[in-house]
Amino acid sequence: MLHVRFRNAHDTPVSAGQFEQLLGLLAQFTPMVEALPPDAALADVRGALRYFDRDAAGIAELVRLRALAWHGVRCTIGIGANPLLARMAAQAAAPGEIRTVPDRAEAVTAFLDRRPASALHGVGPATARALSAYGLDSVGRIAAAPPGTLQRILGARTGRLVHERARGIDPTPVVPNAAARSMGAEHRFQHDELDPDRRRRALLSLADDLGARLRTTGQVARALTLTVRYADRSTTTRTRRLAEPTAHGPALTEAAYALHAALGLQRARVRSVALRAEDLCRAELAARQLSFDPSDDKAHRIEAAADRARARFGAGAVRPAATLGGAARRTPPPRHGTKPPGPGAGRH
Repeated sequence: MLHVRFRNAHDTPVSAGQFEQLLGLLAQFTPMVEALPPDAALADVRGALRYFDRDAAGIAELVRLRALAWHGVRCTIGIGANPLLARMAAQAAAPGEIRTVPDRAEAVTAFLDRRPASALHGVGPATARALSAYGLDSVGRIAAAPPGTLQRILGARTGRLVHERARGIDPTPVVPNAAARSMGAEHRFQHDELDPDRRRRALLSLADDLGARLRTTGQVARALTLTVRYADRSTTTRTRRLAEPTAHGPALTEAAYALHAALGLQRARVRSVALRAEDLCRAELAARQLSFDPSDDKAHRIEAAADRARARFGAGAVRPAATLGGAARRTPPPRHGTKPPGPGAGRH
């Protein structure tokens, strides 16, 4: 299995168009390609080894070279016997590197042993804290713990799953799919971010941007996905179905805040956050629940006015004042003879 993560040469996110082209590049080697938006894919290359007369590392090297030469995209590739090991190998690799976990029991154990519990796919910060409270702070210690102990701590299903993954077992198959009908945006912090308020401001900006882009293209989203990338290069991804298909900025922001709060990131060092509007459809095909709340109608009318301003003056002409952080509170007082800002000054 290959787990491939794509980044542009200057470490900027790939666009949706680039992502589809890169999936096509992987499809030249195997039809078993599973898209993992916004910037990764999983490929089962077992059937390609004999055809290309190369091992998995050789095929990974071809993928890496072609992506760089044809698309200017740098690939970080993890190779393992199953999706879990391939994903963890990619997380442990330096940008642009190919990292292989050998298919031997002792090699798998050595690779996993000292890694933190949060390195296991599906183990988020809350689960990692629950395990650490019992001294199970590394994958090796989790693997050595009795399955019954893990089930008492995490519940029957989750405990069994975590125990299997700590031993490098992952029977999940690669499910071929096309790039999801989605639209994404990412914010990369200048420094590893601990402040939840700054993360929320980043989410507000991303949700506002996504909503504007959706409305510009006449689309609405049925689901929203949050991806958090940490300082150790590990990621957590969560998806929430929306109450109704929408491109309304406040509705997307509310869903993003809920996803962020559910992760319980108390002291996590966050490197970047990304939002992706999923399961898109044409706005005219989506039903909207009627509301008798005048404030809801007013919010939509303000949003429409903001869209007209963006169309005339550019995408950055209007944005939520809260995304400016403290800057919004440092506005100098009006000079003598000028009128103070009116009630519509909340957006800049």
